Amino acid sequence: MEIRQLRYFVAVAQTRHFGQAAERLHMAQSPLSQAIRQLESQVGATLFVRTTRRVDLTPAGEALLRDAQRILESVDAAQGRVRLIGEGSSGLVRIGATGLAAFRHLPQLARIAAREVPGLVLRYLPDLLTPAQQLALEEDRIDLAVLRPPLRGGGLASRLIARERLVLAVPQAHHLVGDEPVAVAELRDEDFVVYGARDSVVDATVTQACFAAGFLPRRAHEVAETSIMLTLVAAGLGVALLPESVLALRIDGVRYVPVADDIHIDLALAWRRDDTSPVLARLVEALEANGFVPPVHIDSPIGGHP
Repeated sequence: MEIRQLRYFVAVAQTRHFGQAAERLHMAQSPLSQAIRQLESQVGATLFVRTTRRVDLTPAGEALLRDAQRILESVDAAQGRVRLIGEGSSGLVRIGATGLAAFRHLPQLARIAAREVPGLVLRYLPDLLTPAQQLALEEDRIDLAVLRPPLRGGGLASRLIARERLVLAVPQAHHLVGDEPVAVAELRDEDFVVYGARDSVVDATVTQACFAAGFLPRRAHEVAETSIMLTLVAAGLGVALLPESVLALRIDGVRYVPVADDIHIDLALAWRRDDTSPVLARLVEALEANGFVPPVHIDSPIGGHP
């Protein structure tokens, strides 16, 4: 039994007329009648009672009609899904992100995706450091990464999506709270709450900024998550230098103070260069068209670990 035969059968069953069915199917009546006879031979039952004026379904034909309509609906739906995926209008994209990106950038990405690619399903893996995201991309466990360059190796393409200044998080009653920006050199005698992961790009940037100001940060507490870091800051256990994405996260007892030094940390969107997924390409195009991804390319094969 072929899909073509089922379409012929349903057309005759709905019109109850071979001539009208043939016209709907854009074919001659003789091959249509022959196809129905072949179908009846294959299923081993008469499907139609034919008269000079009308064609009626037999009980066997009534039963086959229900199944045939269900089968054709499923086939049409499958063809539609495949077409949408091929056009980049439907499918799944797995996205990894740093912890801070989840607060400011992922919501914007999700809004653009929902508006521009409504058939797209996004699956998020947040709180991944850059090295972990690069490995997940290389092992095909995620399709898109929101991470902090530089990147290692030549297998990844990337686009800069933000260049963030550092801000200072301090306890609410701290003496540095005020309207004036604070220089990193003023933090020489402060206890710091820092990320403890060896490969943290933010931690490396903070250490370099302090070193440039003539001191090394006094690492009073090391944490893995931004929310814990800010909780310790609120408790008066230290200060923290963080990318300005953190401004989207409000914690009672924490104040954010601008930093006078011109210190930036980048955030980028990255994916595998050899990824041929139409839906991924469609998503990146939508993000670029809506200003989430500027059209400036960053070379991704930059040496060294982030």
